[in-house]
Amino acid sequence: MLYKLYTSIIEKKRAKKKQFAVLIDPDKISAHTVKIAALSGVDYFFVGGSLVISNTLNKCIEMIKNETTIPVVLFPGSILQINKKADALLLLSLISGRNPDLLIGKHVIAAPTLKASKLELISTGYMLIESGKQTTASYISNTPPIPSDKTEIAMCTAMAGEMLGLKTIYMDAGSGALNAISTAMIEKVANNISIPLIVGGGIKTVEQAIATAKAGADVVVIGNAIENDKTLIASVSDAIHNL
Repeated sequence: MLYKLYTSIIEKKRAKKKQFAVLIDPDKISAHTVKIAALSGVDYFFVGGSLVISNTLNKCIEMIKNETTIPVVLFPGSILQINKKADALLLLSLISGRNPDLLIGKHVIAAPTLKASKLELISTGYMLIESGKQTTASYISNTPPIPSDKTEIAMCTAMAGEMLGLKTIYMDAGSGALNAISTAMIEKVANNISIPLIVGGGIKTVEQAIATAKAGADVVVIGNAIENDKTLIASVSDAIHNL
């Protein structure tokens, strides 16, 4: 398998170039959002979520592909969110929890489908971080998040993920998070791993996006906030790419 997207992420990390991903909920996709993202120079569309209600994933990917050349990366909340029309898939292992199904169980079931899909698979250590409320991701996964003030636990969890051979770490406060992940925790994790760090959840302003990137995130992800204010796409993209 050729790791084109992952190679690009690594190269930009080495060059200290920050990247910006727009997280798309297939249930809430709009052509307007896609067009703005394309004009704003967004690096990736992450598509998926903990709970996708409608059968809109295929339509969502087709819409993005018809409007842009931005890579589509699946961010699957379940094995039902696999689609070969995407460019890549974050193969999430929920290393912050102790639910064996989400550490390896669901992956075993999905493996034949994933292999046949020819998707670029990016093995990702997924870490849920407490954000001030219970999020959909925490509820659906039946796992508690890492407490927001336990930076050492987050650091050691990320280190263990890298030692196990995972290619990226994704720290997520979750959809609808009240609070973004603290810069202290991001910095602690970033300073102790060498693989790319993706951070999302609870980022609602340009200032928060900048702070997240400066603290050590290689890819900053915004989803819910963009649904409420689409002007964030261009402003965050400009800010992130000019750091």
